[in-house]
Amino acid sequence: MDRRPIGVFDSGLGGLTMVKKLTELLPEEDIVYLGDTGRVPYGSRSKEAITKYAHQDAVFLLKYDIKAMVVACNTVCSVALASLKSEYNMPIYGVINAPAIAAVNKTKSGKIGIIGTAATIRSGKYEEAIKKLNPELTVYSTPCPLFVPLVEEGWTDANDEAALSIATRYLRELQDAEVDTVILGCTHYPLLRDVIAKVMGEGVILIDSGAETAKYVAKELQKNSINNDKNNIGNIQYFVTDSIDGFSKRASAYLESDVHGMVEQVVIE
Repeated sequence: MDRRPIGVFDSGLGGLTMVKKLTELLPEEDIVYLGDTGRVPYGSRSKEAITKYAHQDAVFLLKYDIKAMVVACNTVCSVALASLKSEYNMPIYGVINAPAIAAVNKTKSGKIGIIGTAATIRSGKYEEAIKKLNPELTVYSTPCPLFVPLVEEGWTDANDEAALSIATRYLRELQDAEVDTVILGCTHYPLLRDVIAKVMGEGVILIDSGAETAKYVAKELQKNSINNDKNNIGNIQYFVTDSIDGFSKRASAYLESDVHGMVEQVVIE
């Protein structure tokens, strides 16, 4: 048993998709969440900038004596996860392998689509993970750089004309390829799930990278006996690097729990 908190970081709101699933699976765990909202999105940044931001985020979380770190940012996992693991002596979980496994297990046609930030798609990490599991599968990758700003602005409704227009343009290649499974390769993207589902149509399975990773983390904590006492009631601390108000409003709506007054703005540079 380990009463220390789990640290989670992302470039903005997206990591809350991970936090929501973690609290469902591990209600006894304390969580420290950092959203680097002042520098979102990471996906358009250079490898050097992304790596620097990732280490700054990690150092901030380490101040809270965390027992494990979850990198809820696909961009960071694609570019800097190995660097983080080599630097910090603790369990560090990324968000690529678990959704890759889920997609391989669920596809019927053998055609899998991946959507993510430009940096994530450019890295080829998802294709690498899928091909390692089953080299016979066909993978189609499409960068969707405007999806993160849409989420951060709160334009996520399935009837939002701007979101639908952008999604239709981005997802056309995957539609033409007739993929039957799509990995949402950014933890922001599940917040656009209704939009993406509407564009892709019925019969296409959407894999939530944050939720799949949360399942894996829950199993790992229990397997390694570093989970908290089941009788504990978990507490979440939220930190952001930009405005508290906008984050609090959108986070409360998504988490279906009022976090106003629970979010603190910090400087991590």
